[in-house]
Amino acid sequence: MPGEGGLTAPLNPAAPRTAKAPLATSTTSWLWQLGRTDPSYAALVLRLTLAIVMFPHGAQKLLGWFGGLGFSGTMAALTETNGLPAVVAFLVIVIEFFGSIGLALGFLSRIAAAGIAAVMIGAVLTTHVQVGFFMNWFGNQTGEGFEYHLLALGIALAVMIEGSGAISLDRMLSDRR
Repeated sequence: MPGEGGLTAPLNPAAPRTAKAPLATSTTSWLWQLGRTDPSYAALVLRLTLAIVMFPHGAQKLLGWFGGLGFSGTMAALTETNGLPAVVAFLVIVIEFFGSIGLALGFLSRIAAAGIAAVMIGAVLTTHVQVGFFMNWFGNQTGEGFEYHLLALGIALAVMIEGSGAISLDRMLSDRR
């Protein structure tokens, strides 16, 4: 907002801008606001649930744990089989693995949740929407539906709105400020 520690724009666009605070302070304030969170236990439950669900998927893709392909196998599958650009495939791996760790720690949870939300939207649009809504519970579909992705997306949006909640690094850092 104008007048809150950043640059203020004069009514006359040709007039010089007046600095109320250094730009670094304005940027720092913006970053601190991103991590600001209330001590909500509901946000804690949502954040940890998303972290627990996403970590195995990220570990499959990056480390090959839980029967996954590992980094090189996942890169090949996402680029060659799914046709994703290499940078997008790389971001999917990084977001799922490190985003889930960030969520577990409650560090930059809004950014991590936004990344996971983007991955879920991408997975639905590129792979799962044509299968339909339901998961392949009985093995009679050609793939998995998008109901899981919708739940993960909803939780990610809630974390983006509420922040990390109680027992989080974001909370600890915002309290110190």
